Amino acid sequence: MPCPDYPVYTDGDLGAYPDAAGTTFRVWAPTASGVTLRLFTAGSPGEDDAASSMESHELTPGKNGTWLVRCDGVGHGTYYDYIVRFPDGAEHRTADPWARAAGVNGRRSMVVDVSRTDPDGWAEDRRPHVPSRDLVIWETHIGDFSNDPHSGVPAEHRGTYLAFTHAHTSVDGKGEFPTCVAYLKRLGVTAVQLMPFYDYGSIDETVPNTTADRDFNWGYDPLNYNVPEGSYSTNPHDGAVRIRECKQMIQALHKAGIKVIMDVVYNHMFSTDNWFERMIPGYALRRRADGSFADGSACTNDVATEHPMMRQYIVDSVTYWAREYHIDGFRFDLMGLIDVDTMNAVRAALDQLPGGATILMHGEPWAARETALVKGTILADKRGMPYLSPRIGMFCDSTRDAVRGHVFYQKVPGYLTGAAADYAVDIRHAEDGWRGTLSGTASVGQLIQYVSAHDDLTLWDKLCATMRPLPVDADYAAEGACCEDLMQANRLAAGIVFAAAGVPFLLGGEEFARTKHGVSDSFRSPVTLNQLDWRRAQRLSGLVDHYAALIRLRRGNPAYFGGARMIVPRNDEVVVFRVGDDCVAINPTDDTRTQAAVQLEMPGPYDEVAKIAPNDWQCIYCSEPEVTTPQVERRLLVLPPHSFTVWRRSRESRE
Repeated sequence: MPCPDYPVYTDGDLGAYPDAAGTTFRVWAPTASGVTLRLFTAGSPGEDDAASSMESHELTPGKNGTWLVRCDGVGHGTYYDYIVRFPDGAEHRTADPWARAAGVNGRRSMVVDVSRTDPDGWAEDRRPHVPSRDLVIWETHIGDFSNDPHSGVPAEHRGTYLAFTHAHTSVDGKGEFPTCVAYLKRLGVTAVQLMPFYDYGSIDETVPNTTADRDFNWGYDPLNYNVPEGSYSTNPHDGAVRIRECKQMIQALHKAGIKVIMDVVYNHMFSTDNWFERMIPGYALRRRADGSFADGSACTNDVATEHPMMRQYIVDSVTYWAREYHIDGFRFDLMGLIDVDTMNAVRAALDQLPGGATILMHGEPWAARETALVKGTILADKRGMPYLSPRIGMFCDSTRDAVRGHVFYQKVPGYLTGAAADYAVDIRHAEDGWRGTLSGTASVGQLIQYVSAHDDLTLWDKLCATMRPLPVDADYAAEGACCEDLMQANRLAAGIVFAAAGVPFLLGGEEFARTKHGVSDSFRSPVTLNQLDWRRAQRLSGLVDHYAALIRLRRGNPAYFGGARMIVPRNDEVVVFRVGDDCVAINPTDDTRTQAAVQLEMPGPYDEVAKIAPNDWQCIYCSEPEVTTPQVERRLLVLPPHSFTVWRRSRESRE
């Protein structure tokens, strides 16, 4: 359906803004015939409304479709909502879509002086300086991170923002194996991507985190975009507490030298009955020609990002989180449902902030289904990538599916799970960042290389599904001979991702064979299924060490990020390429293979002569811990079965 021709308001003061004498309330409701502000002392309609109700005020029309009222004596901590009236006689009760704080469960908004929510030292908090070549992104859910009773986090902080403020936790508090932030520092990741932590609608925040059977959700159901989720706070009834504790989480990660990437969902909302639809009926969500809601998200609705005031809202929301919460990056859920003009406008607005050019942007360049669009709209999907800023990245599902097999068909194999010969060419393209192919991007810095994320099967569960003839319990101990082939495949998958051009990304726990017992999308499965198992991490510390070694290897050679790959032509399943002074070899077969050293020569200051001395190449890393360090024999690099090896020219040969 065409976009309604409403006036656009861009002054940036929508919401509730307190000062020393009172608060100014302003909303955009161009089709309303009247708006009433209601003030409360309590943050939830479930509390005693008669006792908490304070007063009501009529808003007056302002410019460009806005309504406003000034309330002297009203300030920080006052809760409020609106009654919006329309010419047809309809009345809608709604919270404030532009609110920056809310009461429990987000049904009422709260006036907040955000400066009063700053933790000690917040003014000195700075985004860590991490060059693009050193980015390693580790994804987690705030609850999953510390819900495990063996996490070493105090019980009252498990599953909360404050779990991140404990810098020296270990399994069961014994000091033998680090957990949480201490673990991240040992692993070497430089950015943590947090699944949605704005206020979402699927969890009852009145149920304490300490309740064993409390509900769980990933959070892809936005309720209040500019308000932190209350279930991660120690007191969701006080709208200021969640803000302060969210900032403390970010501050703690920054202190550890780790960037914070916020997973954001601007493509759909919790319900078709949301604050926008109550405030501006028919504007915020896409509709088909017959008036029904579009559903490209498979979540009942799609945000009309191409509508000017929704685009403005998204730009303002992202920049608000970046300014107020010092967020280092944004991951856009189903970016393929957001139009390219909106994505580019967000990028431009972030760039205008102090240090904003370093703020990351990437997303999923796809949608779940077809949506309904204003004619001429270009979406930020794979086809729209040429129209996006080269500093907006995308997840590369081509690499994921080539390595492990088709994402939607659990038994369909990939390069490491039974179809190596079929996918060797794709793996060679993946290692070079798909440059020169239809899957390529304008810059390898746009490419997020990964094999597992929060949705679909974990890497370990996919390996179990494809490499075992019958359905199995994916909760293997991942130890002993019965699992060695799975462990080898896991190690190789990590090697492929960390040696590839682009930005490496991993699901938290992938590095210790994380399992969800074969559940592919655990968004509302029990807490116990989703939480990170820190004792498993300790048991499988050898696999963790492999990931840590790959991270060190990558950070020690900047060419891995974007340097050209010289792919060695081969007619078998083995993938070999040269990047900088290193040769990387991936052998997924059961047999020892070899690589002629002479084929590794490429033009460069040290490589004008094709003749190689026998010991020019030395193996500096091998993924198989039980294998004797591979050697060069008769000018052939020896590649053990199921191995990821890295070879480097000796210093003498380069002088």
